[in-house]
Amino acid sequence: MGQTLGRTDVNALPGMETLHGFVRSVTTPEFAGLTFHEVHAKSALNAVPGPSAMPFDWTVNPYRGCTHACVYCFARPTHEYLEFDGGRDFDTQIVVKINIVDVLRRELRAARWQRETVALGTNTDPYQRPEGRYSLMPGIITALAESGTPLSILTKGTLLRRDLPLLGEVRGTVPVDVSMSIAIGDESLRRRLEPGAPSFDARLATIRAAANAGLRPCVFLMPILPHLTDSVEILDDTLGRIADAGASRVVFGALHLKPGVKEWFWEWLERERPDLSPAYRGLYPGRSAIAPKGYRKWLSARVRPLLRRHRLVGSVDSQDAPRRATTTPVRATGDSMQRLF
Repeated sequence: MGQTLGRTDVNALPGMETLHGFVRSVTTPEFAGLTFHEVHAKSALNAVPGPSAMPFDWTVNPYRGCTHACVYCFARPTHEYLEFDGGRDFDTQIVVKINIVDVLRRELRAARWQRETVALGTNTDPYQRPEGRYSLMPGIITALAESGTPLSILTKGTLLRRDLPLLGEVRGTVPVDVSMSIAIGDESLRRRLEPGAPSFDARLATIRAAANAGLRPCVFLMPILPHLTDSVEILDDTLGRIADAGASRVVFGALHLKPGVKEWFWEWLERERPDLSPAYRGLYPGRSAIAPKGYRKWLSARVRPLLRRHRLVGSVDSQDAPRRATTTPVRATGDSMQRLF
């Protein structure tokens, strides 16, 4: 209804009009504080550079930037390719690839396409708030399924529920994996760390709906935050509620803080929990992106008995996994801007 009441904001992104593929910048009353930068993508399928620990070779990302505004989000540095900052701009200046379905269909028809699994939600969330306006995911799901391409979805977004009937339909044609990302069960802390994301209870309800649709949802219990969400009491409660919602599997892992993310997290920590700043700077010194191996082993030893207690299949995230060999060439960083469009 009101989603059609957009207006072009020519001042929202100085210089954007000079980039190939740019269409317009849009603001609407229904999405106050957000600007959508509509672009025509040159490509839809992104090859995962290798070597990589990721269990897939291809992704599709209909959006850049994310309205969930998670302070710890690992994708924040990708916004800097667009001359945005990785903080407030990442949360509010959202690039929308409005032609992505048509481009994806063309690429899937190519003779060289081998119908390898395509992952959705590996960079920014495909079910974040703009999806309510642009509805790109039904077309993406349909295009992949009609081409015989397996797909996986990782999201925090409860808008996934809109597409559960479609996912239930296409899983009879291709393998479909659905995962919900959940990091924080305490709602007060969650609102401070993930101010634009759905609540824990709303995500549990989405897991339950996916399970009722026969999709065997997985939960990514990530990131587990040292001294904030890693106590036995918190983990036990969180995993118990996840199990009760009908999740079939849990992938868990500690917080990552790579350069470009760490700066924004430090700012949050100094403002919200300065008492923990020394501990975090000890765990993540300098440019170190992952927690020390000792902490990760300690965390795994703490989580695994709780997974057994709640009868959940569990696995640690891929940071300790062997790197996957790949023939996919690594693309030059200087080419990153053009690959967005």
